[in-house]
Amino acid sequence: MSADKQSRDDATPDQQPWGRVAEDGTVFVRTADGERPVGSYEAGTSEEALEFFTKRYEELEGKVHLLEQRVTSGRLAPEEATSSAKALREQVVDAHAVGDLVSLAARLDALAPVIAVQRSARKEERAQKTAESKAAKEKLVAEAERLAEGTDWRNGANRLRELLATWKELPRLDRATDDALWRRFSTARTTYTRHRKAHFAEEHERRDSARVIKERLAKEAEALSSSTEWGPTAGRYRDLMREWKAAGPAPRDVDDKLWQRFRGAQDTFFGARDAANAALDEEFAANAEVKDAILVEAEALVPVTDVEAAKKAFRDLADRWDAAGKVPRDRMKELEGRMRKVEQAIRAVEDEQWSRSDPEKSARADDMIGKLEAGIAETQAKLDKASAAGDERRVKDLESELANKQAFLDMAKKAAADFG
Repeated sequence: MSADKQSRDDATPDQQPWGRVAEDGTVFVRTADGERPVGSYEAGTSEEALEFFTKRYEELEGKVHLLEQRVTSGRLAPEEATSSAKALREQVVDAHAVGDLVSLAARLDALAPVIAVQRSARKEERAQKTAESKAAKEKLVAEAERLAEGTDWRNGANRLRELLATWKELPRLDRATDDALWRRFSTARTTYTRHRKAHFAEEHERRDSARVIKERLAKEAEALSSSTEWGPTAGRYRDLMREWKAAGPAPRDVDDKLWQRFRGAQDTFFGARDAANAALDEEFAANAEVKDAILVEAEALVPVTDVEAAKKAFRDLADRWDAAGKVPRDRMKELEGRMRKVEQAIRAVEDEQWSRSDPEKSARADDMIGKLEAGIAETQAKLDKASAAGDERRVKDLESELANKQAFLDMAKKAAADFG
């Protein structure tokens, strides 16, 4: 039980610590400034009159208590809390109630510093959220501008939609800053969209142009499919394929169909060519057997012991080789390679003999021998003179020079003997 309530219970029926009832039924409340009338209660006793106006006080006290809870818990915004406290204080000061109105007013006044602290905290929180929102929007703008400068047409549009959704969720900034960032963001989106539309318009034009080219190529390929000029037609198909690749993709709904026509024509031609070649290969199989036999004779000429005899025999074999005719394509490289190897072996021996008997080289070797012998005689004369003079250093140098020239002379005589 509160002291206020205890005092009221202990008071006489016509008065309380915070009020009294006059003989004429007027009810007074006691405040710091003295008494003031709050009303009259003529329908009952003095006790009932005080109880009536005390309940009014208790109702006010309940409102103050509720406001204190809402303020201290932070459920009210500082502006709303200030307004509510001010309005309730005015009710308390002029209340037609009996109770400690001064204490109630003081309790309301005590909320002011609490609200001030909350206002400061809210201000700091708003400032932090504003800074975070500004940083987030600047980041969105920077990414949008990067996308506007790029060419990621597949993912860029989706990403810009995601950025816009994120932008809408962020708190607004001050008007000038928010408007400036929005203009940059909007401009980036507009630029990207314009470039994207231009790209797809150009791509559509290129694809349509490719369609025209590929229709022409498919038509020509189909016209060539029945040709039996295997070599020239195969070369033309290679040219058509290069043109096809250079044309680029046509619209998706026709590109595959055109390729099927083009590829089908090629398959028809090359299938017919392969069948014709297979028939020829079967026909030429007997020729390959003849050339195998010729190769046995040709390869028996190696190693070459008599160049002239080998050359004559090889000429006869070569004539028979040509007369044998064509062979299957899968054996051409092997057979020709073996025949060429024999020919090269004979030519190598012939070249070696020519090199050894080349008269020009023999004459150059003889000339070199003469010059070396003259040089040796000259050096020997200098050596004899130095020895007679007792010039040991000179003698040593000339002996070394003489030895070198003698070595060269020996080599030249050996080479001359090979040519002879």
